[in-house]
Amino acid sequence: MAYAIDLAAIRAAHERIQHLVHRTAIATSQTVNQRTGLEIFFKPENTQKTGAFKIRGATNSVLHLKETDPACKGVVTHSSGNHGQALSYAARSAGLPCTIVVPENAPAVKAAAIRGYGADVVYCKQTPQSRQETCDEVKTRLGYVHIPSYDYPDVMAGQGTISLELLDQVPDLDAILVAVSGGGLSSGVIMAAKSLRPSIKVFIVEPKGKMLQECLQAGERIWPNPPQSVDTLADGMRTQQMGHLTWPIIRDMAEKSTIAVDDQQITAAMKFTFERMKMVVEPSGATTIAAVLSDRFQELAKEHSLKRVAVIISGGNVDLDDLPWCSNKTPST
Repeated sequence: MAYAIDLAAIRAAHERIQHLVHRTAIATSQTVNQRTGLEIFFKPENTQKTGAFKIRGATNSVLHLKETDPACKGVVTHSSGNHGQALSYAARSAGLPCTIVVPENAPAVKAAAIRGYGADVVYCKQTPQSRQETCDEVKTRLGYVHIPSYDYPDVMAGQGTISLELLDQVPDLDAILVAVSGGGLSSGVIMAAKSLRPSIKVFIVEPKGKMLQECLQAGERIWPNPPQSVDTLADGMRTQQMGHLTWPIIRDMAEKSTIAVDDQQITAAMKFTFERMKMVVEPSGATTIAAVLSDRFQELAKEHSLKRVAVIISGGNVDLDDLPWCSNKTPST
């Protein structure tokens, strides 16, 4: 089957963006190793430029667009925050105007950062339909190019550069844990990892309520329509359905068993990472940390005889005045 991206596209993305993004260093935790009985290697994209992995796909998309359409008037997208920040940063670097459509419930820190990178912010309702409709209106009115946050080949290829770095830094991995929303990160990571190391296992981490494991085991999209949002603390992972370009890669290459985490696990993982690993992570970034510390992961590790596992931390853009253990949003752990 022909997929939206391949290893060649990911390698081309790496050549295009490597001088503009960080090669994030591998982090380890003796405490995590002791708790899991495994060697765990963290890929901390929370230390990436703009605070999340999204800068990879956004930069690749903007630079490729400039190559193919030098007369482009500008770019637009809808985003809960991190893709918006990344596209704003990438567009400013390339000298392109940028507008970001942001759901009205997005963290204020992310909207402020988008403005700080020079983009215009337009608010919309938090439904997937409102996000798309508002983005389409801006695109038509201003003549901008829409660069989606996940279902876009250049975005997917850019995110896949994480695996190129990761397998160069830790070449003998048994498995990777990666979080999923629309699938831009996970599809790119899986395509590169499985192309370079076919025996590697990639486990998807999802918020409870996403229904990805049911879809994977059925081998088809069984999400309800119209598209719904997931009720989760992980604000960057509230999209329930995966993209139509990202889904086939996940369906065919990811492990059929996922690791689902709830708000209490996410909160505990955030607090653990702040206190013990001395890193700032956002709720979405903490989902994979919650997963690696879960009983479910222990079951999968034994089932697949895992020894060396990478955990991708997707981002660290969190409002420090609204940490979950300092509010009534979720139980303190």
